[in-house]
Amino acid sequence: GSERALYAAAALLIGLTFHTATIRLKPSLQRISPRSRLSSLWRPCGPERMMVRRAAFPVRSCRVSDDDDMPVTKDPRARALDAVLKEVNSRFGTGAVMRLGDTQQHAPAVIPTGSLTLDLALGGGWPQGRIVEIYGPESSGKTTVALHAMAQIQKRGGVAALIDAEHAFDADYARRLGVDVTNLILCQPDSGEMALEVVDSLVRSGAVDLIAVDSVAALAPRAEIEGEIGTVTVGAQARLMSHALRKLTPVASKSNCSILFLNQIRYKIGVLYGNPEITSGGNALKFYASVRVEIRIKGKIEGSDGKQKGNHVKTKVVKNKCAPPYKTAEFDIIFGQGINSVGCVLDVGEALGVFERRGSYYYLEGERVAQGRDNAIEILKTNSTILAQAEESIQAAMNPQLPVE
Repeated sequence: GSERALYAAAALLIGLTFHTATIRLKPSLQRISPRSRLSSLWRPCGPERMMVRRAAFPVRSCRVSDDDDMPVTKDPRARALDAVLKEVNSRFGTGAVMRLGDTQQHAPAVIPTGSLTLDLALGGGWPQGRIVEIYGPESSGKTTVALHAMAQIQKRGGVAALIDAEHAFDADYARRLGVDVTNLILCQPDSGEMALEVVDSLVRSGAVDLIAVDSVAALAPRAEIEGEIGTVTVGAQARLMSHALRKLTPVASKSNCSILFLNQIRYKIGVLYGNPEITSGGNALKFYASVRVEIRIKGKIEGSDGKQKGNHVKTKVVKNKCAPPYKTAEFDIIFGQGINSVGCVLDVGEALGVFERRGSYYYLEGERVAQGRDNAIEILKTNSTILAQAEESIQAAMNPQLPVE
């Protein structure tokens, strides 16, 4: 019992000594620096050396910044910008926001159209990862142009898909145009919602390079299909297209998939001045499309027997975000054969100076090829050497090499 009392008295004495030392030090702590304050508090108080509690003296802590790996800059605005960029990338993933100079920039890849004249007007072909609209009157060659684009992407090892909303796909005609119908992905949807959902799924997969939708006018909303004939559904198709394009545009760019929308022409009622023609599906496609091409029949092509064997088509690039717009291209579409590619080679070669025309004769590098356009096309079809020589010269003229310094 006496030992316990002795220990209690010692503890009380130590506590009173500690309290008295703390009270005596408080006035002096206000007039000395934090370093001197810390050293003075570590001096012995009483019979033992005591550690003063941390709460007795507030000391500022040196917090290590999270952006130590950032380059040290003197400009506070630059440091703030670096911190914001790092925070955004940590929240939304690497590459969400970046400086454009930190990444290597490439020109957008293109898909050949099958017509050299149209390639020249578009700046190389259909841009990959973009939305394209092809519109025109009936039987003007919209589906033919889309099938040639699918054939070209398949020749390069890509995958093509066709959303046949019109339910009028001709596999034999597509095969004659060079489409591999065995590996072609075909969907004939029941409604516009189904068609656009299939397009969204194919684009998000990242395994498809080109999707053609034939056509926008045939994308009937489900409410219109389930209702009675004659029921007015104002703006239903326009809302459907607007909603779908908001989802498809960023995904198509990331997956590098081109989407070709074929569209029809309608006429506005009561228009006395100006162009009464308008495309179906609302105005959203006009804004989201990177390339818009108008295609029309310019003339007929007749054979030696006087019967029509094809159409001479004129296309106009009314919108182009990847090359200078408002260029025109003309080519021949032969019934059952598609675009006359050899005729395009002759026309482009003449425009670029590869072929020289003297009267009705065509010359290639000073040598006479044939008399008349039809005969020159037949010579190029039968003589692969002359055709290869002309194509090589055209490619060199279209893509000139820069001089090496």
